[in-house]
Amino acid sequence: MDQFPIPDLSRRSALRGLAAAAAASGVASLLPADAGAASVDVSKIAFERAAARAGVKPFKVAVPQAALDDLKLRLSMARWPDPETVTDWSQGLPLQRLQSLVDYWQHSYNWRRAEASLNALPQFTTNIDGLDIHFLHVRSKHANALPLLLTHGWPGSIFEFLKVIGPLVDPTAHGGKAEDAFHVVIPSLPGFGFSGKPQATGWGLPHIARAWSVLMGRLGYSKWVAQGGDWGAGVTTWLARQHAAGLAAVHLNLPILFPPPLDGTPDAQEQASIAQLVAFDGAKSGYAKLQGTRPQTIGYALADSPVAQAAWIYEKLGTWSDSGNDPESVLSRDEMLDNIMLYWLTDSGASSARLYAESFTTDFSTQKLDLPVAVSVFPGELFRPPRKWGERVYSKLYYWNEALPRGGHFAAFEQPALFTTELRRAFATIR
Repeated sequence: MDQFPIPDLSRRSALRGLAAAAAASGVASLLPADAGAASVDVSKIAFERAAARAGVKPFKVAVPQAALDDLKLRLSMARWPDPETVTDWSQGLPLQRLQSLVDYWQHSYNWRRAEASLNALPQFTTNIDGLDIHFLHVRSKHANALPLLLTHGWPGSIFEFLKVIGPLVDPTAHGGKAEDAFHVVIPSLPGFGFSGKPQATGWGLPHIARAWSVLMGRLGYSKWVAQGGDWGAGVTTWLARQHAAGLAAVHLNLPILFPPPLDGTPDAQEQASIAQLVAFDGAKSGYAKLQGTRPQTIGYALADSPVAQAAWIYEKLGTWSDSGNDPESVLSRDEMLDNIMLYWLTDSGASSARLYAESFTTDFSTQKLDLPVAVSVFPGELFRPPRKWGERVYSKLYYWNEALPRGGHFAAFEQPALFTTELRRAFATIR
């Protein structure tokens, strides 16, 4: 399958004719979008080029213009449902919010800016167990930098971490000290972004964790740490469970701590955490049940309609961020659309959803870990487990911070400064 799927020319020709008619009436514009302001200038990050490694190939993003033209055409002909019959987000993403985002996407957003940001950083691919894995590998100029593996989740991507690469790799230019430096490795999950799409079952969390261990070994790292939230927390947890070679400690900003056997009557904090989980399962978990049982079915809509793909992700950026359902208050539209575009351009709707079918009800579970574990619980997270649950299953829990002022499920994306500080503190004793 092509990396950037484009409809056949005959269909595109028909679409072009319809869009031209719409443009003539002032409804749509097929002119190139104006460049939006970059949220972070990664070209100014000071780093060292990684040495060539056997089995590792350089990678550059080069989206065909035809794919961007096709997107414009589709956006110009979006068919909208009736508006919601409530005044909040309880029925899903409000019509006006999505229409406003799509209007910006069609007329003002510029993918080439995002593409240039990625291409300013060292990107690579390597084949592990028959699947091409895409990753960023940014090495610090500072001696004794600690190798750090960052894993994203759904509906996130490598774009979640762009704002923290500079502070992590080049701390002296971002308020830190040389001893805070990390070498950063950021892979795209299988079926996400520029990584390959599994063609058979079996690429669940344990398999991905084994692949990440191979990746870090292939890059020559004999001592390293790992971090993750959402699916990234699942992969990172399994890396610790498997005692990946060279892994010294892990940091989680969504510790997978579902209620263990309770000791007597739950205290107030435990009751609050349980209530959060019950509320999430009852009113907010439909996406997971659908992707976990019918990823192929939802995939048809996500592959064919950019508006559907945007809605599927934008709703989560609104309801899961610490923004009070106002995602633009913590993320720019360009940042959100960069992430949405990565799913759209690579047709990753179905392939990313399949991870839920592989692992959500099995491997995404509480695991007893005996490697050093650090945890940061942000106030806007989906649920906030109490420390006592972590102490029962993480025998070497050495860092726990739940006194953070802001931040939600997408911690690095929403609050890069706080996220960076947490990683510096959490791994300070591991160096």
